Amino acid sequence: MRRLHTHLRTAAATAATATWAAAMAAATIAVRPAQAIRGAATTLAMALAALTLALMLPALPARADAPVFKAVTPLPPGAALRFPADYGAHPDYKTEWWYVTGWLRTPDGKPLGFQVTFFRSATGHDRANPSRFAPTQLIIGHAALSDPVAGHLLHDQRSARAGFGLAYARSGDTDLKLDDWQMTRQPDGSYAVHLHAANFAFDLKLAPTQPPLLEGDRGYSRKGPRPEQSSYYYSEPQLQVSGSIARAGRSVAVSGAAWLDHEWSSQVLADDAAGWDWVGANLADGGALMAFQIRSKTGATLWAHATWRSASGKITQFAPDQVRFAPQRRWRSPRTGAAYPVATRLTTGDTAWDITPLQDDQELDARRSSGAVYWEGAVTLQRDGKPAGRAYLEMTGYVSAMKL
Repeated sequence: MRRLHTHLRTAAATAATATWAAAMAAATIAVRPAQAIRGAATTLAMALAALTLALMLPALPARADAPVFKAVTPLPPGAALRFPADYGAHPDYKTEWWYVTGWLRTPDGKPLGFQVTFFRSATGHDRANPSRFAPTQLIIGHAALSDPVAGHLLHDQRSARAGFGLAYARSGDTDLKLDDWQMTRQPDGSYAVHLHAANFAFDLKLAPTQPPLLEGDRGYSRKGPRPEQSSYYYSEPQLQVSGSIARAGRSVAVSGAAWLDHEWSSQVLADDAAGWDWVGANLADGGALMAFQIRSKTGATLWAHATWRSASGKITQFAPDQVRFAPQRRWRSPRTGAAYPVATRLTTGDTAWDITPLQDDQELDARRSSGAVYWEGAVTLQRDGKPAGRAYLEMTGYVSAMKL
Protein backbone atom coordinates (compact mmCIF):
# COMPACT_ATOMS: atom_id res chain seq x y z
CA MET A 1 0.00 0.00 0.00
CA ARG A 2 2.83 2.38 0.80
CA ARG A 3 4.45 1.60 -2.59
CA LEU A 4 1.18 2.31 -4.43
CA HIS A 5 0.88 5.60 -2.54
CA THR A 6 4.38 6.58 -3.70
CA HIS A 7 3.63 5.66 -7.33
CA LEU A 8 0.44 7.72 -7.30
CA ARG A 9 2.23 10.72 -5.84
CA THR A 10 5.01 10.47 -8.43
CA ALA A 11 2.57 10.05 -11.30
CA ALA A 12 0.53 13.03 -10.18
CA ALA A 13 3.58 15.23 -9.92
CA THR A 14 4.80 14.13 -13.34
CA ALA A 15 1.39 14.78 -14.86
CA ALA A 16 1.25 18.20 -13.27
CA THR A 17 4.68 19.13 -14.63
CA ALA A 18 3.91 17.88 -18.14
CA THR A 19 0.51 19.55 -18.27
CA TRP A 20 1.93 22.83 -17.05
CA ALA A 21 4.56 22.73 -19.79
CA ALA A 22 1.89 21.99 -22.36
CA ALA A 23 -0.13 24.95 -21.17
CA MET A 24 2.80 27.29 -21.55
CA ALA A 25 3.62 25.96 -24.99
CA ALA A 26 0.02 26.37 -26.14
CA ALA A 27 -0.02 29.95 -25.04
CA THR A 28 3.26 30.72 -26.83
CA ILE A 29 2.98 29.10 -30.25
CA ALA A 30 -0.74 29.34 -31.01
CA VAL A 31 -1.53 31.26 -34.25
CA ARG A 32 -5.02 32.39 -33.16
CA PRO A 33 -4.73 34.27 -29.84
CA ALA A 34 -8.35 33.73 -28.67
CA GLN A 35 -8.20 30.00 -29.26
CA ALA A 36 -4.78 29.94 -27.64
CA ILE A 37 -6.10 31.67 -24.54
CA ARG A 38 -9.06 29.28 -24.27
CA GLY A 39 -6.80 26.24 -24.84
CA ALA A 40 -4.19 27.48 -22.40
CA ALA A 41 -6.84 28.16 -19.76
CA THR A 42 -8.25 24.63 -20.07
CA THR A 43 -4.80 23.08 -19.96
CA LEU A 44 -3.79 25.30 -17.05
CA ALA A 45 -6.87 24.17 -15.08
CA MET A 46 -5.87 20.56 -15.68
CA ALA A 47 -2.36 21.38 -14.49
CA LEU A 48 -3.62 22.98 -11.32
CA ALA A 49 -5.86 19.97 -10.62
CA ALA A 50 -2.96 17.58 -11.11
CA LEU A 51 -0.68 19.75 -8.99
CA THR A 52 -3.28 19.87 -6.21
CA LEU A 53 -3.50 16.07 -6.26
CA ALA A 54 0.27 15.85 -6.02
CA LEU A 55 0.32 18.16 -3.03
CA MET A 56 -2.53 16.39 -1.28
CA LEU A 57 -1.26 12.85 -1.60
CA PRO A 58 1.67 13.20 0.81
CA ALA A 59 -0.82 14.26 3.49
CA LEU A 60 -3.04 11.24 2.95
CA PRO A 61 -2.11 8.50 5.44
CA ALA A 62 -0.96 5.26 3.97
CA ARG A 63 -2.86 2.23 5.19
CA ALA A 64 -0.73 0.90 8.00
CA ASP A 65 -1.07 -1.96 10.41
CA ALA A 66 -2.58 -1.09 13.78
CA PRO A 67 0.13 -0.38 16.37
CA VAL A 68 1.20 -3.30 18.52
CA PHE A 69 1.22 -2.30 22.17
CA LYS A 70 3.63 -3.68 24.71
CA ALA A 71 2.28 -6.56 26.78
CA VAL A 72 2.32 -6.71 30.56
CA THR A 73 4.28 -9.78 31.66
CA PRO A 74 5.31 -11.16 35.05
CA LEU A 75 8.45 -9.51 36.38
CA PRO A 76 11.65 -11.60 36.31
CA PRO A 77 12.88 -13.00 39.65
CA GLY A 78 14.35 -10.24 41.78
CA ALA A 79 13.00 -7.43 39.56
CA ALA A 80 10.49 -4.77 40.56
CA LEU A 81 9.16 -1.47 39.31
CA ARG A 82 11.83 1.18 38.84
CA PHE A 83 11.59 4.63 40.40
CA PRO A 84 11.62 7.48 39.55
CA ALA A 85 11.19 6.29 35.92
CA ASP A 86 7.95 4.41 36.66
CA TYR A 87 6.40 7.53 38.19
CA GLY A 88 6.24 8.80 34.59
CA ALA A 89 4.30 7.76 31.50
CA HIS A 90 4.66 4.48 29.58
CA PRO A 91 3.52 5.36 26.02
CA ASP A 92 4.25 1.88 24.63
CA TYR A 93 1.28 0.54 26.62
CA LYS A 94 -2.32 1.12 25.59
CA THR A 95 -3.85 2.60 28.74
CA GLU A 96 -2.51 4.39 31.80
CA TRP A 97 -3.88 6.45 34.65
CA TRP A 98 -2.83 8.47 37.67
CA TYR A 99 -5.66 8.45 40.18
CA VAL A 100 -5.73 10.69 43.28
CA THR A 101 -8.58 10.38 45.77
CA GLY A 102 -8.85 11.60 49.32
CA TRP A 103 -10.58 13.30 52.21
CA LEU A 104 -10.18 16.98 53.07
CA ARG A 105 -11.02 19.09 56.10
CA THR A 106 -11.92 22.76 56.04
CA PRO A 107 -11.04 25.10 58.96
CA ASP A 108 -14.51 24.54 60.43
CA GLY A 109 -14.03 20.76 60.35
CA LYS A 110 -16.29 20.14 57.36
CA PRO A 111 -15.44 16.85 55.55
CA LEU A 112 -15.04 16.83 51.76
CA GLY A 113 -13.96 14.19 49.28
CA PHE A 114 -11.94 14.94 46.16
CA GLN A 115 -10.73 13.18 43.02
CA VAL A 116 -8.17 14.13 40.37
CA THR A 117 -7.50 11.68 37.54
CA PHE A 118 -5.34 11.88 34.44
CA PHE A 119 -5.68 9.19 31.78
CA ARG A 120 -3.33 8.52 28.88
CA SER A 121 -4.80 6.45 26.06
CA ALA A 122 -2.83 5.36 23.01
CA THR A 123 -4.92 5.30 19.84
CA GLY A 124 -4.83 2.99 16.85
CA HIS A 125 -3.33 5.78 14.72
CA ASP A 126 -0.10 5.06 12.83
CA ARG A 127 2.64 6.04 15.27
CA ALA A 128 5.09 6.45 12.38
CA ASN A 129 3.11 9.43 11.09
CA PRO A 130 5.46 12.42 11.53
CA SER A 131 2.65 14.99 11.66
CA ARG A 132 2.42 16.93 14.91
CA PHE A 133 -1.35 16.76 14.49
CA ALA A 134 -1.40 12.94 14.45
CA PRO A 135 -3.60 11.83 17.41
CA THR A 136 -1.39 9.00 18.64
CA GLN A 137 -2.03 9.72 22.34
CA LEU A 138 -5.09 11.13 24.09
CA ILE A 139 -5.02 12.83 27.48
CA ILE A 140 -8.23 12.74 29.53
CA GLY A 141 -8.92 14.38 32.88
CA HIS A 142 -11.62 13.89 35.52
CA ALA A 143 -11.99 16.02 38.64
CA ALA A 144 -14.63 15.85 41.36
CA LEU A 145 -15.55 17.34 44.71
CA SER A 146 -17.86 15.48 47.10
CA ASP A 147 -19.69 17.82 49.48
CA PRO A 148 -22.73 16.44 51.37
CA VAL A 149 -24.16 19.96 51.55
CA ALA A 150 -24.44 20.00 47.75
CA GLY A 151 -26.23 16.66 47.86
CA HIS A 152 -24.45 15.29 44.80
CA LEU A 153 -21.02 15.04 43.22
CA LEU A 154 -19.57 18.16 41.61
CA HIS A 155 -17.41 17.10 38.69
CA ASP A 156 -15.77 18.14 35.45
CA GLN A 157 -13.98 16.42 32.57
CA ARG A 158 -11.65 17.28 29.72
CA SER A 159 -9.91 15.53 26.86
CA ALA A 160 -7.42 16.45 24.14
CA ARG A 161 -4.88 14.90 21.83
CA ALA A 162 -1.38 15.10 23.24
CA GLY A 163 0.84 17.71 21.64
CA PHE A 164 1.90 21.33 21.22
CA GLY A 165 2.69 21.64 24.95
CA LEU A 166 -1.03 21.88 25.71
CA ALA A 167 -1.65 18.29 26.76
CA TYR A 168 0.90 15.63 27.65
CA ALA A 169 1.92 12.78 29.95
CA ARG A 170 5.69 12.79 30.04
CA SER A 171 8.05 9.90 30.66
CA GLY A 172 10.73 9.82 33.36
CA ASP A 173 8.65 11.24 36.21
CA THR A 174 5.08 12.37 36.89
CA ASP A 175 4.47 15.41 34.68
CA LEU A 176 0.88 15.70 33.43
CA LYS A 177 -0.90 18.57 31.72
CA LEU A 178 -4.31 19.08 30.14
CA ASP A 179 -4.77 22.77 29.34
CA ASP A 180 -4.72 24.44 32.79
CA TRP A 181 -5.00 21.13 34.68
CA GLN A 182 -1.59 20.03 35.92
CA MET A 183 -0.06 17.43 38.20
CA THR A 184 3.70 17.34 38.65
CA ARG A 185 5.99 15.44 40.98
CA GLN A 186 8.43 17.79 42.68
CA PRO A 187 12.12 17.17 43.53
CA ASP A 188 11.18 16.45 47.16
CA GLY A 189 8.76 13.70 46.04
CA SER A 190 5.58 15.67 46.66
CA TYR A 191 2.95 16.30 43.99
CA ALA A 192 1.68 19.72 42.96
CA VAL A 193 -1.91 19.65 41.69
CA HIS A 194 -3.45 22.72 40.06
CA LEU A 195 -6.73 22.73 38.17
CA HIS A 196 -9.68 24.98 37.47
CA ALA A 197 -12.87 23.02 36.89
CA ALA A 198 -16.33 24.29 36.00
CA ASN A 199 -17.54 24.72 39.60
CA PHE A 200 -14.40 24.51 41.71
CA ALA A 201 -10.62 24.78 41.71
CA PHE A 202 -7.85 22.80 43.43
CA ASP A 203 -4.43 24.07 44.47
CA LEU A 204 -2.99 21.17 46.44
CA LYS A 205 0.27 19.67 47.63
CA LEU A 206 0.41 15.91 48.23
CA ALA A 207 3.41 14.89 50.34
CA PRO A 208 4.38 11.22 50.75
CA THR A 209 4.71 9.79 54.26
CA GLN A 210 5.35 6.18 53.21
CA PRO A 211 7.18 4.36 50.41
CA PRO A 212 5.15 3.25 47.36
CA LEU A 213 3.04 0.14 47.85
CA LEU A 214 3.73 -2.33 45.02
CA GLU A 215 0.47 -4.12 44.25
CA GLY A 216 0.35 -7.81 43.38
CA ASP A 217 3.69 -9.47 42.74
CA ARG A 218 6.20 -6.59 43.10
CA GLY A 219 3.96 -4.38 40.95
CA TYR A 220 2.62 -7.00 38.53
CA SER A 221 -1.10 -7.10 39.25
CA ARG A 222 -3.35 -9.82 37.82
CA LYS A 223 -6.83 -8.75 36.72
CA GLY A 224 -8.09 -12.06 35.33
CA PRO A 225 -7.43 -15.76 34.98
CA ARG A 226 -5.07 -15.27 32.04
CA PRO A 227 -1.61 -13.76 32.69
CA GLU A 228 -2.03 -11.08 29.98
CA GLN A 229 -5.11 -9.76 31.84
CA SER A 230 -2.90 -7.72 34.10
CA SER A 231 -1.30 -4.36 34.75
CA TYR A 232 1.72 -2.79 36.37
CA TYR A 233 0.39 -1.09 39.46
CA TYR A 234 1.60 0.75 42.52
CA SER A 235 -0.10 2.94 45.12
CA GLU A 236 1.03 5.81 47.33
CA PRO A 237 -1.19 5.73 50.43
CA GLN A 238 -1.31 8.22 53.29
CA LEU A 239 -0.31 11.24 51.21
CA GLN A 240 -0.47 14.34 53.41
CA VAL A 241 -2.60 16.99 51.70
CA SER A 242 -2.38 20.76 52.16
CA GLY A 243 -3.48 23.70 50.05
CA SER A 244 -6.78 25.26 49.10
CA ILE A 245 -9.98 24.70 47.18
CA ALA A 246 -12.14 27.43 45.66
CA ARG A 247 -15.83 27.63 44.87
CA ALA A 248 -17.93 30.60 43.75
CA GLY A 249 -14.86 32.81 43.91
CA ARG A 250 -14.11 31.93 47.53
CA SER A 251 -10.97 30.05 48.51
CA VAL A 252 -10.60 28.05 51.71
CA ALA A 253 -7.60 26.29 53.20
CA VAL A 254 -7.80 22.51 53.43
CA SER A 255 -5.80 19.65 54.86
CA GLY A 256 -6.25 15.92 54.76
CA ALA A 257 -5.00 12.61 53.40
CA ALA A 258 -5.02 11.15 49.90
CA TRP A 259 -4.31 7.95 47.99
CA LEU A 260 -2.59 7.82 44.60
CA ASP A 261 -2.85 4.90 42.17
CA HIS A 262 -0.70 4.66 39.06
CA GLU A 263 -1.46 1.82 36.68
CA TRP A 264 -0.61 0.96 33.07
CA SER A 265 -1.56 -1.93 30.80
CA SER A 266 -2.46 -3.02 27.29
CA GLN A 267 -5.15 -5.57 28.19
CA VAL A 268 -6.82 -5.52 31.58
CA LEU A 269 -10.32 -6.95 31.25
CA ALA A 270 -11.54 -10.30 29.98
CA ASP A 271 -14.08 -10.21 27.15
CA ASP A 272 -16.91 -11.20 29.48
CA ALA A 273 -16.01 -8.61 32.16
CA ALA A 274 -18.52 -5.85 32.94
CA GLY A 275 -16.47 -3.72 35.32
CA TRP A 276 -14.95 -3.65 38.78
CA ASP A 277 -15.37 -2.58 42.40
CA TRP A 278 -12.26 -1.07 44.00
CA VAL A 279 -11.42 0.49 47.33
CA GLY A 280 -8.28 2.30 48.48
CA ALA A 281 -8.25 3.03 52.21
CA ASN A 282 -5.99 5.11 54.42
CA LEU A 283 -6.42 3.27 57.70
CA ALA A 284 -6.69 5.15 60.97
CA ASP A 285 -3.65 3.37 62.45
CA GLY A 286 -1.41 4.48 59.57
CA GLY A 287 -1.81 1.32 57.52
CA ALA A 288 -3.23 0.96 54.01
CA LEU A 289 -5.72 -1.38 52.35
CA MET A 290 -6.42 -1.89 48.64
CA ALA A 291 -9.00 -4.38 47.36
CA PHE A 292 -10.80 -4.99 44.08
CA GLN A 293 -13.01 -7.47 42.29
CA ILE A 294 -13.59 -7.83 38.54
CA ARG A 295 -17.23 -8.66 37.81
CA SER A 296 -18.56 -10.62 34.84
CA LYS A 297 -21.59 -9.51 32.82
CA THR A 298 -23.65 -11.99 34.84
CA GLY A 299 -22.51 -10.47 38.14
CA ALA A 300 -20.13 -13.25 39.10
CA THR A 301 -16.62 -12.49 40.35
CA LEU A 302 -14.01 -13.16 37.66
CA TRP A 303 -11.01 -12.12 39.74
CA ALA A 304 -10.24 -10.43 43.04
CA HIS A 305 -7.24 -9.34 45.05
CA ALA A 306 -6.34 -7.30 48.12
CA THR A 307 -3.19 -5.87 49.68
CA TRP A 308 -3.00 -4.85 53.34
CA ARG A 309 0.03 -3.00 54.65
CA SER A 310 -0.01 -2.72 58.44
CA ALA A 311 1.17 0.32 60.36
CA SER A 312 4.44 -1.52 61.02
CA GLY A 313 4.98 -2.09 57.27
CA LYS A 314 4.04 -5.77 57.09
CA ILE A 315 2.38 -6.57 53.74
CA THR A 316 -0.28 -9.27 53.37
CA GLN A 317 -1.58 -10.30 49.94
CA PHE A 318 -5.00 -11.92 49.58
CA ALA A 319 -5.82 -14.40 46.80
CA PRO A 320 -9.06 -14.23 44.78
CA ASP A 321 -10.91 -16.68 47.03
CA GLN A 322 -10.00 -14.61 50.11
CA VAL A 323 -11.63 -11.36 48.91
CA ARG A 324 -15.37 -10.76 48.86
CA PHE A 325 -17.59 -7.72 48.26
CA ALA A 326 -21.07 -8.22 49.75
CA PRO A 327 -23.58 -5.41 49.02
CA GLN A 328 -25.49 -4.17 52.09
CA ARG A 329 -27.50 -1.33 50.53
CA ARG A 330 -28.01 -0.02 47.01
CA TRP A 331 -28.67 3.49 45.72
CA ARG A 332 -30.37 4.01 42.36
CA SER A 333 -29.22 6.94 40.22
CA PRO A 334 -32.09 9.20 39.12
CA ARG A 335 -30.11 10.03 35.98
CA THR A 336 -28.91 6.66 34.66
CA GLY A 337 -31.08 4.20 36.59
CA ALA A 338 -27.99 2.27 37.69
CA ALA A 339 -28.20 0.62 41.12
CA TYR A 340 -24.88 0.95 42.97
CA PRO A 341 -24.06 -1.02 46.15
CA VAL A 342 -22.94 2.12 48.00
CA ALA A 343 -22.84 0.33 51.37
CA THR A 344 -20.74 -2.84 51.16
CA ARG A 345 -19.08 -5.34 53.43
CA LEU A 346 -15.57 -6.15 52.24
CA THR A 347 -13.96 -9.32 53.55
CA THR A 348 -10.21 -9.88 53.32
CA GLY A 349 -9.25 -13.21 54.80
CA ASP A 350 -10.77 -13.34 58.29
CA THR A 351 -11.34 -9.57 58.54
CA ALA A 352 -14.57 -7.77 57.65
CA TRP A 353 -14.69 -4.08 56.74
CA ASP A 354 -18.00 -2.19 56.57
CA ILE A 355 -18.00 0.54 53.91
CA THR A 356 -20.38 3.51 54.23
CA PRO A 357 -20.59 6.47 51.77
CA LEU A 358 -20.12 10.11 52.72
CA GLN A 359 -23.18 10.68 50.52
CA ASP A 360 -25.08 8.38 48.18
CA ASP A 361 -25.00 10.45 44.99
CA GLN A 362 -21.35 10.28 43.91
CA GLU A 363 -21.99 9.16 40.33
CA LEU A 364 -19.67 10.64 37.69
CA ASP A 365 -20.92 10.82 34.10
CA ALA A 366 -17.80 10.96 31.93
CA ARG A 367 -19.35 10.01 28.60
CA ARG A 368 -18.00 13.20 27.01
CA SER A 369 -14.40 12.15 27.67
CA SER A 370 -13.69 8.52 28.58
CA GLY A 371 -17.13 7.27 27.52
CA ALA A 372 -17.96 5.78 30.92
CA VAL A 373 -20.36 6.43 33.78
CA TYR A 374 -19.13 5.28 37.17
CA TRP A 375 -19.55 5.81 40.91
CA GLU A 376 -16.47 7.25 42.60
CA GLY A 377 -16.94 8.45 46.13
CA ALA A 378 -15.67 9.13 49.61
CA VAL A 379 -16.46 6.36 52.10
CA THR A 380 -15.60 5.41 55.68
CA LEU A 381 -14.48 2.00 56.93
CA GLN A 382 -15.44 0.27 60.15
CA ARG A 383 -13.89 -2.86 61.59
CA ASP A 384 -15.65 -4.74 64.41
CA GLY A 385 -18.04 -1.80 64.71
CA LYS A 386 -15.26 0.76 65.27
CA PRO A 387 -13.97 3.48 62.87
CA ALA A 388 -11.03 2.04 60.94
CA GLY A 389 -10.23 4.55 58.20
CA ARG A 390 -11.31 6.74 55.32
CA ALA A 391 -11.27 5.61 51.74
CA TYR A 392 -12.57 5.97 48.22
CA LEU A 393 -14.81 3.41 46.57
CA GLU A 394 -15.00 3.07 42.78
CA MET A 395 -17.68 1.05 40.99
CA THR A 396 -17.73 0.70 37.20
CA GLY A 397 -19.83 -1.25 34.71
CA TYR A 398 -23.20 -0.69 36.39
CA VAL A 399 -24.59 1.42 33.53
CA SER A 400 -22.91 -0.51 30.72
CA ALA A 401 -19.90 -2.79 30.39
CA MET A 402 -16.57 -0.98 30.64
CA LYS A 403 -14.46 -0.61 27.52
CA LEU A 404 -10.91 0.61 28.01
